[in-house]
Amino acid sequence: QHYYITNNLRATCMSILKNFLFGFVTMGANYGSINASNALPGRAEALKGISEVHAVNGNRMFPPFPEGTKSATFGMGCFWGVERSFWKIKGVYSTHAGYAGGYTKNPTYQETCTGATGHAEVVRVIFDPEQVKYSALLKNFWENHNPTTKDRQGNDTGPMYRSAIYCEDETDLELAKKSAEKYQQNLSDRGIRGEISTEIKLDNVFYYAEDYHQQYLHKSPGGYCSMRGTGVKCTL
Repeated sequence: QHYYITNNLRATCMSILKNFLFGFVTMGANYGSINASNALPGRAEALKGISEVHAVNGNRMFPPFPEGTKSATFGMGCFWGVERSFWKIKGVYSTHAGYAGGYTKNPTYQETCTGATGHAEVVRVIFDPEQVKYSALLKNFWENHNPTTKDRQGNDTGPMYRSAIYCEDETDLELAKKSAEKYQQNLSDRGIRGEISTEIKLDNVFYYAEDYHQQYLHKSPGGYCSMRGTGVKCTL
């Protein structure tokens, strides 16, 4: 019980901290203007202390991964609930909470929360395409967050919470773009007029988040989860 209370207190404190940091940095600047020249510099060394073993399935957290596996990276808001949604999928080998899409090298959580790194909170998914198709991952992506709320998921606001798909190769990029068109039609058919704002691009650069973020909702089952879909099915 003490562990549960401590971890929920941590989640509350981190939520307050990230809102403060983001608000402080953006009071006098437009966070959309962050680029390679004005982003936080970060550091050359990767963050240390991250477990090499996935807390849920015991698989590897770092390369090399099994031959034939692929990677896909998704931003859907706070990465805690996002990671859980993917590790449950059969054929997924490993999942990793982290940061991507921006400029700062090896950013910390606190730096990412300022909005001055350009990164989004993301989950990298290592999967076996013989067991689960990329389209199944895309379906999970579209159905489990709201891609029409730019830089926001629920109460979590800022560029780090943007909807994003970062693709490993041109084939996946094309599939991701077509899936966005399809889901936009699905939304329209259900009378939802919001326009999808998902960032979709080729980007293989991924930075691991701190160890306490990895498989967070497995370690803290009652922890914070902001995932809320639109209720519209994706018909890929």
